[in-house]
Amino acid sequence: MDSNIPMYVAGADHPHRAPSIQFLKNAEADGLELCTSTEVLQEILYRFSGMGRRDVGARLYDLFVSLMPEVFDVTLADTDLAKVLLLAHQGISARDAVHAGVMINRDVQVMATFDRGFDDLDGITRLEPGRF
Repeated sequence: MDSNIPMYVAGADHPHRAPSIQFLKNAEADGLELCTSTEVLQEILYRFSGMGRRDVGARLYDLFVSLMPEVFDVTLADTDLAKVLLLAHQGISARDAVHAGVMINRDVQVMATFDRGFDDLDGITRLEPGRF
């Protein structure tokens, strides 16, 4: 799962907030096997620290970790693959390329996110909350 889902849940009113909340409820009810990476956790801390809301970021970090049965480390192999993906796909951001590298190297094929940068990557299906 990408960082934007919990950040929309914890953030101000936004069109993606309600679908994000519903996604987390459905994921638990449907028994989805959720996972994330340390890069996603870093993004949460970075975003809320930059907004001067470190306390909210820390609470969201703890909550998100508690929801994830598996948190993958980001390795050199992941960032090496991210570099290849970044050069091959113009529509993907550097952060999303790192997420994709982690996913591909661990055979994770579905990403829950609002970021469309994953749409052009072979082997990864983007699951957008509110649209499935």
